[in-house]
Amino acid sequence: MFANYVHDLSPVLFDLGPVQIRWYGLMYVIGFIIAGLILKHLVKQNFFKISLDKIDSLVTMMIVCMFIGARAAYVFIYNWDYYSENLMDLLAVWKGGLSFHGALAGLLVGGYLFARQNKIAWFQVMDAVALAGTPGMFLGRIGNFINGELYGRITNSPVGIIFPEGGPYPRHASQLYEAVLEGLVLGLILWAVKQKIKIYGIISGLFVSFYGVFRFAIEFFREPDSQLGYYFGFITMGQILCFLMVFTGMGIILYSKKKNVTI
Repeated sequence: MFANYVHDLSPVLFDLGPVQIRWYGLMYVIGFIIAGLILKHLVKQNFFKISLDKIDSLVTMMIVCMFIGARAAYVFIYNWDYYSENLMDLLAVWKGGLSFHGALAGLLVGGYLFARQNKIAWFQVMDAVALAGTPGMFLGRIGNFINGELYGRITNSPVGIIFPEGGPYPRHASQLYEAVLEGLVLGLILWAVKQKIKIYGIISGLFVSFYGVFRFAIEFFREPDSQLGYYFGFITMGQILCFLMVFTGMGIILYSKKKNVTI
């Protein structure tokens, strides 16, 4: 279907001289707007028991914590050999370098801080954030595709796309695989479960575990980070972290049942 298609999408939406509006940044802005709307919907449903005027502060806290976590994980886990010798690039995020696993860790910390500040259960905050966050994950991966980055491994299948940065051979559009599984499918699962659960924490645990499963599978199609390659000859750092995520999610579910914070 996509055989021999050459990716030639421009990452720039508008170019106004010194100011550029990029698709990737726009996707994140739209994602956070949608997340805010979903959080307000959850408040009105009495699923998320805070006042509506607290939503903007929650979204802001999550943006900051997610960014710090995503950058810190990329620097210290994925590419410390480079940054240890190029300290001036630590904050040069415009050159790329964010990790979803680190972003998730940042969200967990941000959720804890917000819950403590507002005297509500941490699981309640994280369940609401999980439900609100999947559209942004979908849009973020679409942004990666438009940028022509995070492309997949070389393939002879008819779905191969030639990414200029990836050489002359067709590759899996792993960004789109992630958009579908980590954004759409995961979101549908969480919203379906929401109708049946009676305690907070189940949704958070399922989010972490299912993301780990989906990302682990997609890593077999995704090009590993060049500076890391494979561990033990066949597994990537992303898969190692996803393996830990699956068990972490299961632990969250068991702990939430023990705490039994009812909705």
